[in-house]
Amino acid sequence: MPALAENKMEITPDELIRIQAYLRSKFGNEGLAVRPRAQTPDSIEVILNGEFIGVVYKDEDEGEVSYDFNMAILDIDLPEK
Repeated sequence: MPALAENKMEITPDELIRIQAYLRSKFGNEGLAVRPRAQTPDSIEVILNGEFIGVVYKDEDEGEVSYDFNMAILDIDLPEK
C-alpha cells in the first residue's frame, strides 16, 4: 500500500490575518499573534503576549483545506499539585 502524500501548502498573508483573528476570537485574547516561520511556508508561529506557544500547519486533503494548531506543554510549565 503506498504511503499517503502530505499536501503541504503555503499560508498566504490573507490566511495569516484570518487565522490570527480566529484565534483571538476563539480564545478571547488580543495578546495572541501569529507570524510566518522562516523557510517553512506551510506553517506559522503562534505567540501569546510575546511568548511562543505553538505552530499552525496548513494542509489540503481531497480539495479541503484545514489548519492544525499544535501546542507543546512542558511538564515544568504545569502548576504544582
